[in-house]
Amino acid sequence: MRRLPPCPDLRAFLDLMAARGELLRIDDPVSLHLETTAVASRVLRAGGPVLRFDHATGAGRARAAMPVIANLFGTPARVAAGLGLELDQVPEFGAFLAALRAPAPVSGARDALSRWPHLKAALDARSKVIRKGPVQEVVAEGADADLSALPVPTCWPGDAGPLLTWPVVLTRPHGSTAEEAGRYNAGIYRAQVLGPDRLIMRWLQHRGGAAHHRTWDRAGEPMPVAVVLGADPALLLAGALPLPEAVSELTFAGALRGARTELVPARTVPMLVPANAEMVIEGWVAPGETAPEGPFGDHTGYYNAAEPYPVLKVSAITRRASPLFLTTHTGRPPDEPSVIATVFNDLALPVIRQQIPEVRDLWLPPAACSYRIAVVAIDKRYPGQARRVMMALWGMLTQFSYTKMIVVVDADIDPRDWDDIAWALSTRMDPGRDVVVIEGTPMDSLDFASPQAGLAGKIGIDATVKIGPETTRATPEVLRQAPEAEAFAAALLARLSP
Repeated sequence: MRRLPPCPDLRAFLDLMAARGELLRIDDPVSLHLETTAVASRVLRAGGPVLRFDHATGAGRARAAMPVIANLFGTPARVAAGLGLELDQVPEFGAFLAALRAPAPVSGARDALSRWPHLKAALDARSKVIRKGPVQEVVAEGADADLSALPVPTCWPGDAGPLLTWPVVLTRPHGSTAEEAGRYNAGIYRAQVLGPDRLIMRWLQHRGGAAHHRTWDRAGEPMPVAVVLGADPALLLAGALPLPEAVSELTFAGALRGARTELVPARTVPMLVPANAEMVIEGWVAPGETAPEGPFGDHTGYYNAAEPYPVLKVSAITRRASPLFLTTHTGRPPDEPSVIATVFNDLALPVIRQQIPEVRDLWLPPAACSYRIAVVAIDKRYPGQARRVMMALWGMLTQFSYTKMIVVVDADIDPRDWDDIAWALSTRMDPGRDVVVIEGTPMDSLDFASPQAGLAGKIGIDATVKIGPETTRATPEVLRQAPEAEAFAAALLARLSP
């Protein structure tokens, strides 16, 4: 299925991007304080390449000890490439992943042989533990593990300080062992640098990392954590995917990559870490210890308020001999999270159809902070079906529980076209009949429009043609030109075109 080779590490992906003319090396001095973000933001909005800042500067304009990589997934095509795909292969790969999650019964020998790609993907999802890897070529423990040596940017003028923005945070539940990689959670959680040996772990309450932390906190024991910097593309994207809670992103990355994830034992915490990452920060989160995190510019386009989150005490930093530092920024879309979400939209659609078969298409407008609004087209067959689809979507994945508005349209409407959506809303929806409002539902704490942090309302709009008991009026016929007239017009204009 893949047209592109697997990328076992970040460097292989950057080499691939360079070969495609999508890597720009910048030798000019660029400050880690605001300037790298300003440059990356402009390049992303223009659909530009991956950036490598070879002369990033810190305090006093001192040159950073390592290159800084930004705008890695700044275009949908690069997100697809991170999965080993060209962009037009994403829907097919989404169907493949859906079949992997819920395979159909085998109907014969030929069908069984055709399932080999599914079996191989399942085998690739298994992690492989090895004795050593590039990520531990240099090891700094105790007082030598100094976060101030890392080129961590400050993205926005009102930010509280430097912020790790592309870490893959590995955690496991209390009662598990380090060897049980299938129970690991790999989440993309930003981390504020609080000092040379302290990080604030900002995992929201609905995230897997927070769930694991609660198990250690209840037991009154410190929690081992590994913060992976510069992971390979498949692990980065697996960490960003809204997977079901029972699915480990660490092992699922193998299916995305098409090759097993290689892990090595961490040096100071009982964890396994990716052998081919650029760096790993190891540490412990003590029970009950928190610090105010923020404010920081966020994907909503606003600064979030300072809130208490757990603190990680660094015990070691391991790295490659000549590491690369990967960063990004979040802000009002477009930003990297919104670009990634456009690809995940198509990747997730077959899984959504498995659960809700009448769904024809679904669009999460990037401008709506990736998931705050959903427009879904359905094959409508019975009264009340649009409302059933709304409820199913809100309850399907944790991410959809934070979707504030769902608009349901018929299959003849393009849910990715605002003009089509506006026409359906204006001709098929009555505000007094077709609007569903629900109060007191879970919400992302970053939604400042909600009356209470973490608790808000939702709205569903049924913009489908009403049938049966939904209305007492007949729906007029939709205007459509005769096919022969359309064919005549097309032929005439083609003949007259210069």
